[in-house]
Amino acid sequence: MKQYLDIINKIRTEGIIKKTRQGPDAFTIAGAMFEHDMELGFPLLTTKTVPLRLVASELEFFIKGITDKNWLRDQDNHIWDEWCSPDIIPYSHDPEIQKKMREERELGPIYGWQWRNFGAKYIAHNHPPEGQGIDQLKNVIKMLKTNPHDRRMIVSAWNPVDFHRMALPPCHYSFQVTVLNGRLNLLWNQRSIDTALGLPFNIASYALLLHLLAKEVGLKEGKLVGFLADVHVFVNHVAGLKEQLSREPMSLSKIKTENFTSIFDWKSTDSKVENYHHHPRIKFEIAV
Repeated sequence: MKQYLDIINKIRTEGIIKKTRQGPDAFTIAGAMFEHDMELGFPLLTTKTVPLRLVASELEFFIKGITDKNWLRDQDNHIWDEWCSPDIIPYSHDPEIQKKMREERELGPIYGWQWRNFGAKYIAHNHPPEGQGIDQLKNVIKMLKTNPHDRRMIVSAWNPVDFHRMALPPCHYSFQVTVLNGRLNLLWNQRSIDTALGLPFNIASYALLLHLLAKEVGLKEGKLVGFLADVHVFVNHVAGLKEQLSREPMSLSKIKTENFTSIFDWKSTDSKVENYHHHPRIKFEIAV
């Protein structure tokens, strides 16, 4: 997608290098916007391969409000392996501590838990919440069905009360849906963007969520928009991104979901991409 490549080019030409928590320096810009019309196809990158299987199983994990890393591992999804709740294993660059972080299954009250239980007290991945929380996702779907032109259909994962227990404070911290001319649009906000590794997943994940929400309420698919704040490229990702920029984008795939009854019953294996043509994988080292 040209929009994604344009963001990479902007970082290359305007980025200022700065230190990071993870270790490697990063070329950084202050702000960018991603915009895509879903009528043009499903925004899965074609200049490298992006595995929808991993994107979809993580989204199912969020929709279900699960916080047990082992649920993802059971799906052969290891994108959260390096992190755990700092309330149990405090974050560190020490190899022994990082080994313990990988072994710990508790992620704390991250994204999906906040989507489904905002305001309740988090106990643990294997305990129900304490007190009455707000199911933001259900509320948004109810509003879409009863008052689709409301301008307050927002789901937030940004809850400072719970930061000390989260494996990571949310990078993509909120999303909003709007309806215009019978089309459902989804707009997400992101505070920190690993452009090489994270952003392709974020784009595909919110595109899939838009697709599912549109099916849930019987609307056409509209625009996907990302408002991006600290947009960066780690120095050890530069070579891989140069390779990606040299590749010609291919036509976009289509998304198809079978046997759909409700977003809350949806399984990641229900959704498939059709006609996904792409260049070979580019391996980027993850920064923890």
